[in-house]
Amino acid sequence: MGLFKKNPFGHNLFLKKWLIRILALLSHQRYKRFNTLDIEGSEIIRDLPDTKVLFVSNHQTYFADVVAMFHVFNASLSGREDSIKNLGYIWQPKLNMYYVAAAETMKKSLLTKILAYAGSISVQRTWRSEGQDVNRQVKMSDISNIGIALDDGWVITFPQGTTTPWKPLRKGTAHIIKKYKPLVVPVVIDGFRRSFDKKGLRVKKKGILQSMVIKEPLDIDYENESTESIIEKLEYAIEQHPSFLKVISEKELLAYEEENKKRKWRND
Repeated sequence: MGLFKKNPFGHNLFLKKWLIRILALLSHQRYKRFNTLDIEGSEIIRDLPDTKVLFVSNHQTYFADVVAMFHVFNASLSGREDSIKNLGYIWQPKLNMYYVAAAETMKKSLLTKILAYAGSISVQRTWRSEGQDVNRQVKMSDISNIGIALDDGWVITFPQGTTTPWKPLRKGTAHIIKKYKPLVVPVVIDGFRRSFDKKGLRVKKKGILQSMVIKEPLDIDYENESTESIIEKLEYAIEQHPSFLKVISEKELLAYEEENKKRKWRND
């Protein structure tokens, strides 16, 4: 790879490779020593095509979730079996891997700008801005950028657009699926909310079992299936459909909401 080669967004790939290596080195112990990351589905990652793959996941922190996915996906591609042991897998990371994030979040600090360079597709949220509810039109350039990223490689998205559990999925994800027809791979994570602060930058509690389950690609009829049907399929796949609340006690749900309020207050 040449020193000056760039991706479709103008990011220097040599610089991006070193940023990913350094960030992986700094974050690895968060999933291996302070806490434990249980992984399922490495074999699914290895069978995926190099481009046009959309990972759809539930969301628990701003950054710890996606950083863990960079670890797991690269480890899986290098032959690790449901493991991120031996950090050597990050020496040749997959550089055409991106994640969708709110533009306002990725501009807040030098660290978030570095994380953005490592793979963010920054989009303007249509429903929330600076902690306030808004109602904005979707920027077509944001949709186009996700399409460019899919043509170049893999994209990770969190369609709930919030770290609060069991919130409705944004219909924009279904429109993107119908428009660009990617292979859709569900990912279900747990434990990150308990082990990290809301931003996912600080280890809040040690000894937590984190988990990541990568599921088989969904069977989607891109031409004939409605956006509502796709959304429902995604909700079940990432275990965020309202029916899942029936197996969660009211006490547990209230505890989740209370914890979210406390974490929001600490990070505002």
